[in-house]
Amino acid sequence: MKYNFFLLFTIALIFTNCNSTKNTNSSSAPLSQADRILKKSVEAHGGSKYKNAHYSFTFRKKDFTFKNNNNQFTYTSTSEKDGKKIVDILENGNLKRKVNGVEIELSEKEKNRYSGGLNSVIYFATLPYKLQDKAVKKSYEGTTTIKGKNYEILEIRFEQEGGGRDHDDVFHYWINQENNVIDYLAYNYQVSGGGVRFRSAYNSRKVEGIIFQDYVNYKADVGTPLVDLPKLYEQGKLKELSKIETENVVNLN
Repeated sequence: MKYNFFLLFTIALIFTNCNSTKNTNSSSAPLSQADRILKKSVEAHGGSKYKNAHYSFTFRKKDFTFKNNNNQFTYTSTSEKDGKKIVDILENGNLKRKVNGVEIELSEKEKNRYSGGLNSVIYFATLPYKLQDKAVKKSYEGTTTIKGKNYEILEIRFEQEGGGRDHDDVFHYWINQENNVIDYLAYNYQVSGGGVRFRSAYNSRKVEGIIFQDYVNYKADVGTPLVDLPKLYEQGKLKELSKIETENVVNLN
């Protein structure tokens, strides 16, 4: 099953437009409940270590790196096709591609497509760090129980300005009350007829202070409310599509 790249249109445009990762609340303003929960989750997953993180990993036979320098970032992907080495470099929202070490000219459509694929992989690998970006709208949706564990529910939407053409896509994150780690997430999207996905985390491990997780990716019927997905998951009514596995994680610092 191929990786679902609807995020070419959502995450790529949202987070490429938001080069810096900033909390929308000023340091003096009281945090909302949603912001407090997200802050605790970011701390549990890696906290301040994200600011200067530099890691490599393998996903679907491609090698990736991400390097953060406070509000600046560089992401790369390396692969081979038809005997050629292809390296994409996304630096602070600007993408370039090298084939066998030579930079090639890209159309805007190609830049959007390649940066989208790269951005989406790094996005999921570094959750929930990017949920602090300024185009993100967070809301607290209460609590629920999944497989006997208690969870806080965060809903994520995006500002129209800076939120990309698919700013109306919606995400839910279920954050474990005991350890503040994201155990489940879900999203709906509108492109290509729309769809609904639910992901269950497994193989959670901490590599030099930052948590990396793999996910089982499930499909639900178009139009299924995100809030209903945990119950459908418990009842075995979701169709497994694929596994999202981040392999060979190495700290490069």
